[in-house]
Parts: sequence; structure tokens; C-alpha cells
Amino acid sequence: MKNVKKSEIIQFAVCAVILAALLGIGFASRLIDLDGFKDVKFSLKILIRLLMMIAGVICAEALISFILSLPNPENHRVRSVLSIVSSILKYVAAIVILCWGLSILGVNVSTIVASVGIIALILGFSAESLIADMVTGAFMIFENQYNVGDIVEVDGYRGTVTSIGLRTTCITDPGGNVKIVNNSAMKNILNRSDRPSRSISEIAVPYSTDFATLESRIPALMTAIRNAHPDIFKADPIYLGIDQLADSGVVLKFVAEVDEQNIFSGRRVLNHDLLLGFRELGVECPFPQVDVHNIPA
Repeated sequence: MKNVKKSEIIQFAVCAVILAALLGIGFASRLIDLDGFKDVKFSLKILIRLLMMIAGVICAEALISFILSLPNPENHRVRSVLSIVSSILKYVAAIVILCWGLSILGVNVSTIVASVGIIALILGFSAESLIADMVTGAFMIFENQYNVGDIVEVDGYRGTVTSIGLRTTCITDPGGNVKIVNNSAMKNILNRSDRPSRSISEIAVPYSTDFATLESRIPALMTAIRNAHPDIFKADPIYLGIDQLADSGVVLKFVAEVDEQNIFSGRRVLNHDLLLGFRELGVECPFPQVDVHNIPA
């Protein structure tokens, strides 16, 4: 359960007191009247109609949501639109049930809507964060900042956008953990799916290596690695040259273009194939060794 902060309790209490005071003033001064409720009727027939209406609206909302979930488009933009439309449907269904239900009961909905404008204003201020989430979500969709299926990083949390709602965005990390973020909190977003990513690998070889011979054979090795993993590498890995003159060996650097979802698996595969490939070329990767010298007393 979410921990409720003391400031949130105080804010809720203040809003409740203000709302109660305004309702009292409204009824006392007749700014708010109940004329819309004077024709309210209730009977078994009306109850059945009410239940049928609620069931019908819920079934219609469920059917439309099911139809929207059937296609699985590859285009991230289309998936985002379907996701937010499904989210909006729930709010629309709730509003339809409320207004239609009041009409069935004989309530003059238009009179009530016109008389509770001041209450709506107060509720609007108290629901400031809710409105901010909705407005921000709409702007993010229109501006195409990110879409369902994109890999994003928000405040150090990296994952795939699995759904975009009217209020929240769900991000799933590689471990299957789902983080739900309010749309208004989606700031300083790093969208890693805008362009191809790069997997980087560094491997050390002994100082005694014949670098002229080794570097002449590396292009063929790069092609072989790409051909062995066409689902990961978008092109042949590139040899960038000598990166470090380390204590135990010379560090060579390689980079491969991959999709963002393969950035870590690409590095692991590249490390693996470089190690085996260098061994086939007669180059063994060095490891730290300790020389012990006995000095006669």
C-alpha cells in the first residue's frame, strides 16, 4: 500500500473542509438547488432498466477494448494511440453510466450540471495533479516524444514502454519489473529507440602479438561474427584500433551497431566470439600474473 504523507493528509482535510463550507453556503443562498431531483422516480422497472444500461455500457466498453487489443501493429505510434484510446474508454464509460443513470432515475442532468459549476471549480483545483497528468499525456502523444514499444530511460530507470494511459505510463525493465509513472513526472526522458545503438567490446592481447598480421585478419573475423548473428548485428562490427596500453596487455576496441533491445546481448556475443576468434588466430588473451623472485639472503 502506498505510504500517505502527512502533507497529503493535510491537503485532503483542507479541501474537504472548503468543499463542505462551499456546499453549505451554496444550499443556504440557493446558488445550488435540488430542483433537478424533484422528479426522481424509483421502481422495480426503473431498477431493471438501470442495471441493463450499466451492463450494456460495460459490455460495450469491454468489447471495444477487446477489438482494439486484437491488432498488434509493428508501428509504435499506432500502438500508442490504441493504448491511450483504450484508457480513455474507461473514463467515457463511467461518465455515460453516471449521466444516463441519472436520466433513467428522472433527474434533470442539465439543471444539475449548470448548478454545480462552483463545485466543479473546487474539484478542479483539488485534482490539479490529475489534470496535469492528462494534459501532459496528451501533449506527449501529439509531440511523439515516445511510443509503446520504445526503450526509454527516466530518472535512471531503463525499460520498454508497455502502455500509455490517460494518466500514467507503464515501463517494464529487462527483469520484468513494471514501473508506473504519472505522465506529469515523465520529464528528462532519454528515448533510446530513436536511432540504432552500439555495443562496445574491449579485449586485450599480449604485447608480443604481431599486430600487422592480426589487424589484416580482423576484417574477415568481423564478417564471420556478423554472419553468425544476423539477428543481433545490423552490420559488420568495426575495429576501432588500440584503445589502451594496459599493464597486462594491449586493449583493442570494437563496436557493433545493434537495436537498443540488443545492446547488452550484443556486447556479450561480441565478447564471446572475439575470444574464440582470436584463439583460432593463435592469439591468447593475457591475464594478470605475479612473478615471485627468491633473493638469496
